Amino acid sequence: MDDGKIEESIVLLKEAQQMDPENNLYTYEIALARYRQQNYKAVIDLLKPLTKKKNCDAQIYQMLGNAYDDGGNPEKAIATYEKGMKIFPDAGRLYVERGLMEMKANDYNKALKFFEMGIKVDPMYPSNYYRAAKIFLDSDQEVWGMIYGEIFVNLERNTKRTEEISKLLYTTYKGEIKFTNDTSFAVSFCKNNTTIYLDDKAKKKDRLDNLMAQMTAALTLSYGSRYELAMAKAITGEKIINLSSLNRIRDRFLDVYQADSLQSVVLFDYQRKIRDAGHLEAYNYWILAQAGGEEAEMWISAHEQQWKDFIEWFRNNRIDILPEKAFYRLKYIAAN
Repeated sequence: MDDGKIEESIVLLKEAQQMDPENNLYTYEIALARYRQQNYKAVIDLLKPLTKKKNCDAQIYQMLGNAYDDGGNPEKAIATYEKGMKIFPDAGRLYVERGLMEMKANDYNKALKFFEMGIKVDPMYPSNYYRAAKIFLDSDQEVWGMIYGEIFVNLERNTKRTEEISKLLYTTYKGEIKFTNDTSFAVSFCKNNTTIYLDDKAKKKDRLDNLMAQMTAALTLSYGSRYELAMAKAITGEKIINLSSLNRIRDRFLDVYQADSLQSVVLFDYQRKIRDAGHLEAYNYWILAQAGGEEAEMWISAHEQQWKDFIEWFRNNRIDILPEKAFYRLKYIAAN
């Protein structure tokens, strides 16, 4: 079917269906072929009977809802997704479709509700992270987009969407960390952005005391502010944002975050696992490489064996997110 021979594929699928009529897979694949032909009525006619079978699954409700939507009946699409969500409450694919319906209505807050619910109930399904990250990275609450986005890149590797989010993560770092002059920098990953002033002429102890006083004064109970302050500590000493400095910042951030006894985040736990295996530098270049351009290429070329060792380890040690470890915004807001 992928080579464009849709009708030929349908003939073969119908033959297989006759030999095993109880197998939903053949009917589903025929429906998928009709969907690619934009014959949405045929898709609906094929899939509706499957929803009454015991071995129905969430994918059937997903494609059925899509067929209603693309066929010009968004109300029926919404009803289909919601019925599927009641039967399959842990199916992240249905939450992302339901959220997309709200995006089409330009209600991004409602869309986020569904995307983040999808993350909560199905934390290994990538598309909800992708959608939530894009919304937050285009807002004044980038902290959530930074974490959602990096989790997404880990779950869905080496796709066009991965490249897109990698670039957004890098440009957000570049845009939200500003060195205003030689003695100060501003960090803005949430509404209450943090500006730190450093006096290079002061004694080291005085500089540290001044830094801690500014952070204490800026501290609020919001998770975003705590994240932002930990990031500010990790940035101290840097003068520019590029892949090399971000590698150092991200490394220090893990220590600062842990030392400040902030809430456990599955992504940061995974990064520490990567660091313990000796691969954090390569991982940091990998996660941001799509926007790193020549700098990323030069680093990989100069560290060929280190890169190969990381890729081999990374292939066999994927992030694993259990439901109780899921990262979603409301969990962290409620805890503060």
